[in-house]
Amino acid sequence: MMRLFTGMTCGAVLSLTACTYYAVPTAPVAYQTSTPASFDRSFAAATDALRDQGLTITKQDRANGIVVGTAGSATVTANVKQQGDGSVRVQFDAKGANDPSLIDRVSRSYDGRMGR
Repeated sequence: MMRLFTGMTCGAVLSLTACTYYAVPTAPVAYQTSTPASFDRSFAAATDALRDQGLTITKQDRANGIVVGTAGSATVTANVKQQGDGSVRVQFDAKGANDPSLIDRVSRSYDGRMGR
């Protein structure tokens, strides 16, 4: 009986020493700090977001931050502006769109390209 009890105790102790502790991983530094988007990256993402949704780029004026795309009777304009604090503001406007979800799809495409 004593031998059985000793064997069970040793087995329990050995099984506890085999446990592994996993620390909770920390987030990579890239996710811990938020860096403002650059004008060039935002302008390119806005242009590509219009293309993603089947719009043909009819005007691309980087100096003024304007991209215009058309598809049928729909015209979508992207305005990309550098703010005084260094951030970038992007605004999409649609005219003549028969598809009410077009502007939302363009916006989601832009967010995806920006990693949001």
